[in-house]
Amino acid sequence: MTRRVAVVGGGSSGLACIKCCLDEGLEPVCFESSDDIGGLWRFKDNPEPDRASIYHSVIINTSKEMMCFSDFPIPAHFPNYMHNSLIMDYFRMYADHFQLTRHIRFNTKVLQVKKRSDFSHSGQWDVETENQDGKKEKHIFDAVMICIGHHCHPNLPLRDFPGIETFQGKYFHSRDYKTPEEWRNKKVVVIGIGNSGGDIAVELSRVTKQLYLSTRRGAWILNRVGDSGIPIDLLFNRVVNYLRKILPFNVFCGLGESRLNQRFDHSLYNLKPKHSTTLRPKC
Repeated sequence: MTRRVAVVGGGSSGLACIKCCLDEGLEPVCFESSDDIGGLWRFKDNPEPDRASIYHSVIINTSKEMMCFSDFPIPAHFPNYMHNSLIMDYFRMYADHFQLTRHIRFNTKVLQVKKRSDFSHSGQWDVETENQDGKKEKHIFDAVMICIGHHCHPNLPLRDFPGIETFQGKYFHSRDYKTPEEWRNKKVVVIGIGNSGGDIAVELSRVTKQLYLSTRRGAWILNRVGDSGIPIDLLFNRVVNYLRKILPFNVFCGLGESRLNQRFDHSLYNLKPKHSTTLRPKC
């Protein structure tokens, strides 16, 4: 008897899980709450509740050599670092090639996942779903794979900004940012120097009257591209991991910081953090 597996979410992880289940002779059933695959990487003009949301210009910070599915290389003519639209094109190629969408139930939410009363014996799960018409169903599965990601709900800690209730301007989370045009010739502060903060600050700096980037402790900034134009995550996997094994930690970090400061002096730009670098890309 074929064992049935519930896959919750039809993004990059969900697609890979469907494929792996098929490879192992299992019967996957994927529940996707929206009407399409792609998850985080599917751009929408307006953010949807309980769903990840990206801005129009997002380019992935992982090279195609490192991010592709092992059994389906990204086409050679695609750029090393892809725009979100090309990532969606790749996911569709992958899903079409392995005929994955036939195993996906779109517009279907998973309401509840719980162990069956005889779980200790059967190892099975009860899964309750609801489609877009409000029809609920109960299913029994031998395994459940959760592939819904963790970027659905924005963190907006307004309590950390005394006086925000009297602020006359507009404030919002990067989840709601789409394009820079609305902020042309305005003064803007971007809070946070993670991937999204760095991206949005650079984009807004081209149209705003004044742009400030606020960070509580600085950061070590890396390029996507390393020496000789080689994607930096390829260099990390080969050279840096080797050095990490043979050098003392302090020496290893010192070499990394020295190299990063050759590109630009972090102290000069008031970006040097108190913590040492672990040589992981930030933007």
